[in-house]
Amino acid sequence: MKDNNQFDVIIIGGSYSGLSAAMALGRSLRQVLVIDSGTPCNRYTPHSHNFITQDGEQPAAISHKAQKQVAAYDTVRFHSGEVVAAVRNEVGFDVYVASGEQFSSKKILFATGIKDIFPEIKGFAECWGKSVIHCPYCHGYEFRGKKTAIIATGEKAMHIASLVNNLTDSLSINLSDGSEFDRGQLDTLKKHNINVIPKEVIEIKHRDGAVHAVVFNDGREESFDAVYAAIPFTQQSDIPVVLGCEITESGLVKIDTFQKTTVSGVYACGDNSSPMRSVAFAVAAGNMAGAMLNHELTVETF
Repeated sequence: MKDNNQFDVIIIGGSYSGLSAAMALGRSLRQVLVIDSGTPCNRYTPHSHNFITQDGEQPAAISHKAQKQVAAYDTVRFHSGEVVAAVRNEVGFDVYVASGEQFSSKKILFATGIKDIFPEIKGFAECWGKSVIHCPYCHGYEFRGKKTAIIATGEKAMHIASLVNNLTDSLSINLSDGSEFDRGQLDTLKKHNINVIPKEVIEIKHRDGAVHAVVFNDGREESFDAVYAAIPFTQQSDIPVVLGCEITESGLVKIDTFQKTTVSGVYACGDNSSPMRSVAFAVAAGNMAGAMLNHELTVETF
């Protein structure tokens, strides 16, 4: 490289999807910069599951191993920091970091993830990713056969219940208003012996993140071993929106099947653009993004 601050691709976000993309690009001899702020989405959970060869491993250990392998390619550089702006220039993009550094690239890949918005339930944050969980594929096996609660509403509650019903015979849905289900849904839940508790949860009692009871707004409490929760989220970075990327109704960066956003030269991968929140899906999306970015760069110069 003639200019140490000029790259083919800048990847914003250095967790699983970003590192996967960096490897694909680095192996194609593309000059890549990975900028990461060190706040991965799954930092709350002690173990990662349902990712072959790494099942049960600590998330940080997977990231560390991946980063070490990607760093072996001299075409990939790493920079620690928070990206605060990205602006289109005549040939690509200028990217600005909070510490004042500026870098430029032909393409940008956002692997920035999302930020979960915790409800105002005492103890919720301390249990998130440990015994208050969001995904039966990532955590369900570990809580099989356990007394389980669901904190969700409407179709989200029904969807979680349908999946978790296969994992436990003791399942309850906690709602602030039982009328959120129609008669057909209530009949389905009754058929599967899924209890509906029309009470609001105000506290989750736990021991070092392990749930042992939930407290309702009437002061009563009930013992549980696990809680599934469908909670809202926001994008970890607003820069894709500032650049003009379209956002879906569910709040994700809109992409096509090749990880392209609606803005030319801008790609996205991982949790910021997919409802499938797992390490395996993030790695796959990053690999696709890296290959498609390399393809686009090839088409432009060949």
